[in-house]
Amino acid sequence: MRFEIVTIFPGFFAGIFENGILRRALAEELVSIGVHDLRAFTHDRHRTVDDRPFGGGEGMVLKPEPLAEALEALGIQPKAERQANDEALPQTQVILLSAQGRPFTQAMARELATVSRVVLICGRYEGVDERINQLYCDLELSIGDYVISGGELAAAVVIDATMRLIPGVLGNEASGEFESFGVADADITSAEDGVPRSQHGAGGLLDYPHYTRPAEFEGLHAPEVLMNGDHAGIRRWRREQQLRKTLANRPDLLEGASLSKEDRKLLDAIRAEKS
Repeated sequence: MRFEIVTIFPGFFAGIFENGILRRALAEELVSIGVHDLRAFTHDRHRTVDDRPFGGGEGMVLKPEPLAEALEALGIQPKAERQANDEALPQTQVILLSAQGRPFTQAMARELATVSRVVLICGRYEGVDERINQLYCDLELSIGDYVISGGELAAAVVIDATMRLIPGVLGNEASGEFESFGVADADITSAEDGVPRSQHGAGGLLDYPHYTRPAEFEGLHAPEVLMNGDHAGIRRWRREQQLRKTLANRPDLLEGASLSKEDRKLLDAIRAEKS
């Protein structure tokens, strides 16, 4: 899979791709990344990439001409032409990173992991001339309901979340399924081997609490149920903890979660404890 990043700060990414799973994925050529300096596609001596917004207002806006030239240099056709030429699923996704975009989610990362090329445009200043969005971008994405200085951090987040779902990147292939925001039972591809899975049947819930040695720390004990070898009991405990954690930290996720009748009974009981 290939990621392309268009940015006015290519040096931002100097150290980000030299650590952890992403470094290994690059070394094993499971993923490749190109970082492209937007200023290389300007033609004035000041290498101007921005200008004042029409209509007035604060800040500056990234100009359309350098961005269009950068995309054309990467072989990216306008969106309408690409959609007309794609007979099946699109193999290239052009993404504008901005505070006005759709929220980036784990489900979206799974979708991106199935394409062969992702082009990430890093917004800056007050944003990008909207005509670039209209002409070239398949998606406009935001990594959260807050404003950061530019799209570079967001690009790193999208790459990290997406590449770890590419086959071969994680040491344990099941790790991308059994985790927070994990897939539902029907979508799990890893074989059940009797070991209590982290997120079996998660259906989008948060992960449960994790414990390791020592069994006692600062007067706090790891739950006994996790150490008695009762796999069915461990699964029940973990499922209850998933529901508790999600209800406490992200109750909005419960609306779209895949919940069984037993899950709903557990939720009712947990809510009753709080009333």
